[in-house]
Amino acid sequence: MSVKIKLNKKILIKGEIETLSGLLIGGSNTAMAIGGPDKMVIRNPITNEPYIPGSTLKGKMRSLMEISRGFIKEVRMGNVKYGPSDDPNHITTVLFGSASTDQNQRPSRIIFRDGRLINGDDFRDKTDLPFTESKTEVVIDRITSAAMPRTFERVPAGAKFELDIVLNIFEGDNNTEEELLNLTLRGLQMLQDDYIGGSGSRGSGRVKFRIHSIKERPVDYYHSGNTDAEKKRNDEIPEDLR
Repeated sequence: MSVKIKLNKKILIKGEIETLSGLLIGGSNTAMAIGGPDKMVIRNPITNEPYIPGSTLKGKMRSLMEISRGFIKEVRMGNVKYGPSDDPNHITTVLFGSASTDQNQRPSRIIFRDGRLINGDDFRDKTDLPFTESKTEVVIDRITSAAMPRTFERVPAGAKFELDIVLNIFEGDNNTEEELLNLTLRGLQMLQDDYIGGSGSRGSGRVKFRIHSIKERPVDYYHSGNTDAEKKRNDEIPEDLR
């Protein structure tokens, strides 16, 4: 049986992500120097600037939304025991999709672009590492009080990255575009009150989202080049995401 999926429109959400505390999103340690940090941040291999992977934002936002609804499934994926359910009727599966190989497979309606650093010049030569800082934490032996220090590389507070999200709306969706857009915005609010990256319970990863614009482009925009079909929806931006 063939399945017909037809795109109706795309909703584009653009803005910025500001780090309110140091951001630790791990990358490769293959070039780690002796005496350097134990964990390095992920960087663009061309510019050497740190960036926020779209997978980090999407994965953490989906996790928070599923936990808030108690929608967790026992799965087996390497060391991961609890993960997302593939129930096609659940709203998070509708939004984020499902990679299930059976009839429950659904395409993702939401796309998160990698967020590039946009204000690197503000602190290019002001940190102990290129665009980043080193932060040392100490593990204390509960009996002898012996200390075991470990050092992490973090993007400093005040760094700003691009926020670029695309929400696809398909014809025949059981959920309206207003529901899906509202779900996306509420997910960003929840993520803003949590953290991204590592060491979030120890102060890292607090961010502020600022949405600059929301606009929709129907398929006619792409088929005929009719730019008049584009519609701004900035009045739907919540106050705490401005």
